Amino acid sequence: MAFDGIVIANLVHECNTILTDGRISKIAQPENDELLFTIKTKDYGNKRLAMSANASLPFLYLTEENKPSPMVAPAFCMLLRKHISGGRIISIRQPGLERIIEFEIEHLNEMGDVCRKKLIVELMGKHSNIIFTNPDGIIIDSIKRISAATSSLREVLPGIKYEIAQTQNDKKDPLAEDLDGFLATVSDLPLTASKAIYMSYSGISPMMAQEFCYRANIDGDLPMSALSDFTRIDLGMRFLEAMKQIREHEFVPTVIYRNSEPIEYAALPLRMYEDYESKSYESVSALLYSYFHEKEQYTRIRQKSTDLRHVIATNLERASKKYDLQTKQYKDAQKKDKYKLYGELLQVYGYQASEGDKSIVCKNYYDNDKEITIPLDPQLSALENSKKYFERYNKLKRTVEALDELLEETKMQINHLESIQNSLEIATSVEDLNDIRQELMDYGFIKKSFSKKQKMQKSKPFHYRSSAGYDIYVGKNNYQNDELTFKIATGNDWWFHAKGIPGSHVIVKANNEELPDHVFEEAARLAGYYSKGRDADKIEIDYLQKKNVKKPNKANPGFVVYYTNYSMTIHPGLEGVTLLES
Repeated sequence: MAFDGIVIANLVHECNTILTDGRISKIAQPENDELLFTIKTKDYGNKRLAMSANASLPFLYLTEENKPSPMVAPAFCMLLRKHISGGRIISIRQPGLERIIEFEIEHLNEMGDVCRKKLIVELMGKHSNIIFTNPDGIIIDSIKRISAATSSLREVLPGIKYEIAQTQNDKKDPLAEDLDGFLATVSDLPLTASKAIYMSYSGISPMMAQEFCYRANIDGDLPMSALSDFTRIDLGMRFLEAMKQIREHEFVPTVIYRNSEPIEYAALPLRMYEDYESKSYESVSALLYSYFHEKEQYTRIRQKSTDLRHVIATNLERASKKYDLQTKQYKDAQKKDKYKLYGELLQVYGYQASEGDKSIVCKNYYDNDKEITIPLDPQLSALENSKKYFERYNKLKRTVEALDELLEETKMQINHLESIQNSLEIATSVEDLNDIRQELMDYGFIKKSFSKKQKMQKSKPFHYRSSAGYDIYVGKNNYQNDELTFKIATGNDWWFHAKGIPGSHVIVKANNEELPDHVFEEAARLAGYYSKGRDADKIEIDYLQKKNVKKPNKANPGFVVYYTNYSMTIHPGLEGVTLLES
């Protein structure tokens, strides 16, 4: 999936249609690298424009969603409020097909004079930035300040003249190209057909270059030198047709799906995926919000959970090493029975040993009188050697008894940590992370915070609706799993869990009715999806009525036992169910 120049061209056209002449009424900075504008438009009412310079997930789109802002606005946000709050958007443009959007904004200065400023949004992966300049292109400030020590490409600092980043290696503007220019540019390049296109022209992603090759009925991985003159001309015609579509704003925002998973999106039709499921959107903002909202949420949660991931990984590694060491000690301690045998045999046959003997051969009456050689300490008598072996046996016996308990404790700790790790993988909000952090504190994996307690909103389980209208609840963490199973579920409700691996408890509210078979399958798919085995092709799911699920005394949260259950093997997924608002 690529946020390329063609998608941005679609965005610029959409924003021009809706936002031009609109007034900026609110400016917020919900994240360090993200802005949210509220704009009053004449014909479309209030609109929100979200933009992000996140290195891994830059975006810009119109949205209905509002995001909470920090109590104290960051300096860049305050600067924008000072200059352009109440300002009018004069124009929105894209230089060529670059991944850049320039907003020209008219406003009144402190003296009441009409002034203009530019807000430049660069959506260039790790080079992404949001830059505020005066009309002459002198940088006032940016959401990310880039010094010469940080980047060899260019500096982005107040007082410096703004220049487009040379990340494209002086690629050509495809919108200004003609057929002769295209052939002269790509024909002699020692590259594949698709690579020759996206390496020569700005704003063209590898996926769109492959699409142009597909339209020309050629393999994009063939070298340019292998193409005939006629084929190159046909490729050039398909390329120019697409540029004409862009100039005339003939956009078709589309997402391509494979097995219900989005694999590509584009602002032009993707004919090379005509055999796949696709969904077209009325606007590119609706497409981008649908994709980036979930993706951005996932990225932010990953960033905010870094410390928790480190804590869990460290404790898991430590517990695993401890378990391996205890297992080795347990195996070594199993030699205890041999020492007991040596002690007994020496009491019976020890009289045969002479002073200074290093070993004795005697018959093992436990094993059909087979001969056995027993090592001896030559400085000790046979009876003293016997006593020494019994002492070693008793020590190892005590070790085995202690290790039985320690191995069980360590294994339960590993299982507990793996279940918390799975909870972290399915966390979707800060509230989910707070619950996980609390569990880690409660069980001593991280130190408890003694700072003034703030009232934190608790997260809620996932709430799904089956295709037959039954409510299905999925626990996001161990505390929720316990609450679902032992407080929310009633005796005849159905309980689902991935067999033998960490995962969520899934409850189907049966309403004292007999469930249709497909509801069992939908719930089982959910149990697999919210488990450690979600990426497996098939996974075994245990299911039974809640009344048969028990919780042992002093068990860790989320841990249950059951003895009579049904099982099914199924592909994890979300097919057939609808996620409801919690």
